[in-house]
Amino acid sequence: MTLVSALANINTKGQFGDYDGKNENDLLKISEIKNLLIIQIVQYKNSSASYESIDVDGLKLKNEPQTVVFNDNTRIMWNGPKNWLLVSTKKDLVKNVLNEFKDTDFAVTDLSHSRAIIEIEGKETIEVLKKGCPFNFNTLKKNNSINSTYNGIAMTVDKLNDNPNKVRLFALRSFGESFYHSITDASLEFGFKSF
Repeated sequence: MTLVSALANINTKGQFGDYDGKNENDLLKISEIKNLLIIQIVQYKNSSASYESIDVDGLKLKNEPQTVVFNDNTRIMWNGPKNWLLVSTKKDLVKNVLNEFKDTDFAVTDLSHSRAIIEIEGKETIEVLKKGCPFNFNTLKKNNSINSTYNGIAMTVDKLNDNPNKVRLFALRSFGESFYHSITDASLEFGFKSF
């Protein structure tokens, strides 16, 4: 199956909002991230299997709120009790995941084609998120993730960096265009560059 971008029809490259007279490095950078493997892993309630011993791309799952374990290619975000979201540039990792997580103990679902992913980078990133989300972003640290809403749209936030602030936002593909418009509208006052 060929990947069709969730934002192909609306993501226009260029500079927008209050960018006039500003250094290009001070503008927010907004881009769509494509071609990632996204897998949800959920342990069944009646399962007694140990997830701590399972290794995925050299990473062990952690059942701690907001925790992200990661390496250069893969990030595994805590998504809820015994529920994780694996995001990787390694497409063939899905075979390893299916082998490691037995279907008698875990539900493994490939969500790669069902998510729109927007990455925002810049010093005003957190201000953009605060405009539409009730979460206190002052407490979100590098390599933390949360589930919340943005202007009523369910999303997952993965904080990639603190300086400059860089986040990856995941929303259902069906809400991708509305989500993109909400994010870019909130970014207009700071000025942004879209890739």
